[in-house]
Amino acid sequence: MTSRAATRATGPVGTVTRGTTNPNRLRRMDRWIAAVHGAELRRAADPVAVDLGYGAAPWTAVELLHRLRTAAPRARVVGVEIEPARVAAALPYERDGLVFRHGGFEVPVSPRPHLIRAANVLRQYDEAEVAGVWERLCARLAPADGLSRGGLLVEGTCDEIGRRHVWVALGPEGPRTVTFATRLGSLQRPSDLAERLPKALIHRNVPGEPVHAFLRDFDRAWAAAAPYASYGARQRWLRAVRDLTADWPVMDGPARWRQGEVTVAWGALAPRG
Repeated sequence: MTSRAATRATGPVGTVTRGTTNPNRLRRMDRWIAAVHGAELRRAADPVAVDLGYGAAPWTAVELLHRLRTAAPRARVVGVEIEPARVAAALPYERDGLVFRHGGFEVPVSPRPHLIRAANVLRQYDEAEVAGVWERLCARLAPADGLSRGGLLVEGTCDEIGRRHVWVALGPEGPRTVTFATRLGSLQRPSDLAERLPKALIHRNVPGEPVHAFLRDFDRAWAAAAPYASYGARQRWLRAVRDLTADWPVMDGPARWRQGEVTVAWGALAPRG
């Protein structure tokens, strides 16, 4: 890891972010987590989730607790922030199942969490730092056991009001999937989502890289599905994603596609070299 993310002798690990946040900004990520990871959280004896780098206001941590508890009623959320003033400002929002702690990538939480969500955090880091941060965070996840694949790290980027979002899901073993999620009415073409690729991928959206080929093929499928637009953007998206499955390892099905999502195996989009 480079110096910005390197362990310091004392204090949290990482760099203070801009702290930009808005209510409901992470709704797409939250709903996906509840749907895809909810069963794992329900099986856990003490399901702890971390909202890492929640920003200048604690809205996203409050909302994460609410949405997780629809899937796992015993879930607890710990908001972790590297800026002490943000932690102090969040303390009045503590409640049953929600606390706030000063920290960074060391994730000062016990027991080891079953979920770490890091949204719009690594955007401000260098691409070369991402692998080291991922490794550190994955090492803090609850391990796999006979009932579970282990904890989940969800790291990604969205726009200011949460209409477009792309995230990577990682387990203790490393990256698993990439999810593209959007408000379909705001989309002209799937490659519009390129501007929200997480740091590990955003500089790889160039010819010769898998993520560029994927978005190119997605745009072509979207164009071919134009006749379905008369039935609405959702039907056009469904048709385009269905066509994508012929050449790309799409990991989810129509129930998630209807939400304006598509999830692809990480190995198909991982950077070359």
